[in-house]
Amino acid sequence: MNILDENILSDQRHQLQHWRVSVRHVSHDLGRAGIQDDAIIPFLHQLRRPTFFTRDWDFYERCLCHARYCLAFLAVEQDEVASFVRRLLCHAEFDPEDKRMGTVIRIAHYGLSYGRLRNEQETRIKWIR
Repeated sequence: MNILDENILSDQRHQLQHWRVSVRHVSHDLGRAGIQDDAIIPFLHQLRRPTFFTRDWDFYERCLCHARYCLAFLAVEQDEVASFVRRLLCHAEFDPEDKRMGTVIRIAHYGLSYGRLRNEQETRIKWIR
């Protein structure tokens, strides 16, 4: 299940849906409006294998790695979110969903940085054009 934080613009959700990417949007499709950051992790534990996409730096913390979810921090402009969500979901390292679980990812123009559960080292990979 791909979940967009409420800090992601609705037009980006619509673009992903137009591309037939299945997404749910916090405060629109699930959860409640104004959910605080400290309530997100317990919320994710209630869901089945979510990948949570956010533009909030606070979620790019290796200590937040958990086997039952993926956290994806988007270090891109608001109007670029949809294209970078789709790039991640199509990336061989993170497709299918099984490969994303237990991972905290930073998505940026240069590529990806990520940490995995039970792996002390951060990995960086560049986008393949």
